[in-house]
Amino acid sequence: MIENRPARLLVVDDDPVTRARLEAYFSNEGYEMLAVSNGEDMWRTLQAEPIDVVLLDVGLPGKDGLELARELRAHDERLGIILVTGRSDEIDKIVGLESGADDYVTKPFNARELLARVKIILRGNRNRPATQERSAYRFGGWTLEVGHRRLVASDGSRESLTRGEFELLASFVRRPGVVLSRERLMQTVSHRAWDPNDRTIDVLISRLREKLEDDPRSPELIVTVRGEGYLFAGDVTAV
Repeated sequence: MIENRPARLLVVDDDPVTRARLEAYFSNEGYEMLAVSNGEDMWRTLQAEPIDVVLLDVGLPGKDGLELARELRAHDERLGIILVTGRSDEIDKIVGLESGADDYVTKPFNARELLARVKIILRGNRNRPATQERSAYRFGGWTLEVGHRRLVASDGSRESLTRGEFELLASFVRRPGVVLSRERLMQTVSHRAWDPNDRTIDVLISRLREKLEDDPRSPELIVTVRGEGYLFAGDVTAV
């Protein structure tokens, strides 16, 4: 239940069979369901109805799901977004998460797995405070303002962070000196298990090093612990 009502999901998919399948399955599980075939109808529905999670197909005509996910995230930080995609290669996984989506599933998907991912997102939204988190962390000449998702240098300039980069960095500064496994970091970014063949975390770590380290090839803040994961070695002060 969300605010004393069943959770409401919006399916955005141009395939009528997929729409019907998802509507039937989630309705049977007690969810309120709405379904549209394109981005324009998606926005009209969002303006008219409170929606908790959007199940968004990547391969839509016109604006694709990745572009719509970016717009949705900019519009509402709390909205749950799950990308439904036929793509499974590494780059699309990274781009999908960086678009602002909370998670993704690859077609053909198992409806029970999708249900589990929806429940994870709903639990997170229910437990998330309505007001912005005001905490910030200082380290190595940087300040990460968690509530504003903002990274500020000592000279006051701002370094932009993608969603994935922010989630990883926030996890690190909250646990300095602790080795975080790729499995744990993957859960932070996408709520899914880490696959040894998936380089999503390594790519995001490399991007963070390029932005934070004086010499990304010899990192001093985000250190690799071989066989275990990554450790944030900077001195962190919560402010």
